[in-house]
Amino acid sequence: MKLTLMEGNEAIGWGAMAAGCNFFAGYPITPATTIYNTMLKLLPPKGGICLQGEDEIASVGFCLGAAMSGMRTMTATSGPGISLYSEQISFAIGSEIPLVIVDVQRLGPSTGSATKGADGDIQFLQWGNSGGLPVIVLAPVDVKDCYVLTMHAFNLAEQYRCPVFVAANKEIGMTRETFDMDSLELPPIIERHKADPNAPFLPFGVKGNQQVPDFLAIGDDRLVRQTSSTHGTDGYITTDPEQIAMMQERLDAKLNKAVSEFTYFEEYTVPDADTLVIAYGVTARAAKAAVRKLEKEGNPASLLILKTLWPVPETLIREKAAPYKRVVMAEMNLGQYIRELQRLLPDKKLGFLGQMNGELIKPGQIMEVIQNG
Repeated sequence: MKLTLMEGNEAIGWGAMAAGCNFFAGYPITPATTIYNTMLKLLPPKGGICLQGEDEIASVGFCLGAAMSGMRTMTATSGPGISLYSEQISFAIGSEIPLVIVDVQRLGPSTGSATKGADGDIQFLQWGNSGGLPVIVLAPVDVKDCYVLTMHAFNLAEQYRCPVFVAANKEIGMTRETFDMDSLELPPIIERHKADPNAPFLPFGVKGNQQVPDFLAIGDDRLVRQTSSTHGTDGYITTDPEQIAMMQERLDAKLNKAVSEFTYFEEYTVPDADTLVIAYGVTARAAKAAVRKLEKEGNPASLLILKTLWPVPETLIREKAAPYKRVVMAEMNLGQYIRELQRLLPDKKLGFLGQMNGELIKPGQIMEVIQNG
């Protein structure tokens, strides 16, 4: 057993290093700055690069350029920075540039409350790009998750050549806790698939059932084109509707059709329960305490903790909710992910507990919603 004490932001940094991260760029912002501080300590001694951009836009741009050269890159910010990242996120989606983006959420809107946590960016992470194409969003519950899910985020970014978000928040990122490093189930490192050096190269071409193009680094001996504009398989700008449709459909399908491959979750199933609680992030910890206390009191409820938020793990949610008469959603906003449950579970009685006032949702609040249903 190897017990380690660290905060969630530190664990994200250590998880990034374990995943092979060799480039980080960011701009100081509460409550994400200690990720930058951690990377500044860890990367240079290992031969990596850690730098501060003049602002958030420059920082994420540095990461895109480094990723195009073949580096495994990460940036970290909070809600105001994610707003500024939006154009570059769209670039990463459209030009299939791997990138891990950590959003240590704080209470919004705008600059909001820098030292208060929330989960108010959940919808924004999914839809904060022009074009409405899917992204991957993972949500840690605790410090252990911060480490492991960051490793998964790097693997997914490389495998699917897309931006991947780690949706933490202030309460997870800046809370210290002990966990057993030796007990972690760490994924093997996945590299992006390199193009055959002896075959003709199309920067956005795919073969057979392949959904993700092979990769060549900018600066390779052969010409590699990257553009933020609509393009065909050769990387040239196009207005051909057939080529555009083919590219858009592939960008959509490569994530939406593969979501079962990266559906991460936990469950706590209680016999004879007729209510299922669904939660994510730090609120899942309160939900777990609530269902355990209710079980002891003879008022059973089960729990599903979502760690993959986007694309929506529809199959998982439908299957896990099927045995229950009622589903209760708890989240630290005024109702963002509950919309997905309303869409997926129209035949279920739904309960909701939402809160966005800078305070954590407490187990007693969740118990009250379950008992008064």
